[in-house]
Amino acid sequence: MKTNVSAPARVDSPSARIRAIIVDDEPAARRGVRLLLERDRSIEVVGEAANGAEAAALILREKPDLAFLDVQMPGSDGFEALRQLAPAEAPTIVFVTAYDEYALRAFEVHAVDYLLKPYDDARFGAALQRAKEEIRRRQTDTVNARLTQLLDYLQAAGGAGSPGAEGPGDRILLKSSGEIFFLKAEEIDWIEAEGDYMKFHVNGRAHLMRETMARLEARLDPKRFIRIHRSTIVNIDRLRKLSPSFAGEYAVILHDGTKLKLSRGYHERISSLLKQSL
Repeated sequence: MKTNVSAPARVDSPSARIRAIIVDDEPAARRGVRLLLERDRSIEVVGEAANGAEAAALILREKPDLAFLDVQMPGSDGFEALRQLAPAEAPTIVFVTAYDEYALRAFEVHAVDYLLKPYDDARFGAALQRAKEEIRRRQTDTVNARLTQLLDYLQAAGGAGSPGAEGPGDRILLKSSGEIFFLKAEEIDWIEAEGDYMKFHVNGRAHLMRETMARLEARLDPKRFIRIHRSTIVNIDRLRKLSPSFAGEYAVILHDGTKLKLSRGYHERISSLLKQSL
């Protein structure tokens, strides 16, 4: 195995270090992997094992994010180590072996890569990068799942934006880009349908929430929001003027200059609003 490099490895923030273990019955092989990993400050090696049984115990104890796992080892091999773990307990796996005949089995257990000895630094670096991307994906999926659970809990408990909340549509609770936002109704400029989602326009920013137009309209305060098109709802306080378009049609102009189409079927709603304000 080559260990010389012509350029330093990319250094990530040490605040989000990936916990890794190395499993191989050959001490020299473990040492080689450790040397390569220690060049990357985003990786923390938290343990080593020499066979499958030790590997399973080490994984259960340390709960690593990543394991470099040999296939053939005395006693029990790498696959046996994985069989002792529940799916949720298994870290991201990179198999490291001198035998190519196990490659298919490796990917059947969802390994992200299969390193054949001897490998060079570039090949190792590619496997490590692939493993990092998988770990980040898992972490993002976990965070999103927790946020979704929190969102469901808050809505089921009569939280913001749910039908049981005090004052219809007082607040809208939505998840966007992995974050949960608690939007006050008065902060929302307008809302449009976009596929299976509703897009909230708030102070120049847009947030998506999976919802139907009909269900959202039922949750919003009709004294504050008005539907002007089958795919558009506006905050009444943001209305600036109605501008003639063509063939008797009108456009709705908001205070920030946004121009929205007023559909024929919703003329009566706007007319009623105007009469109330006169």
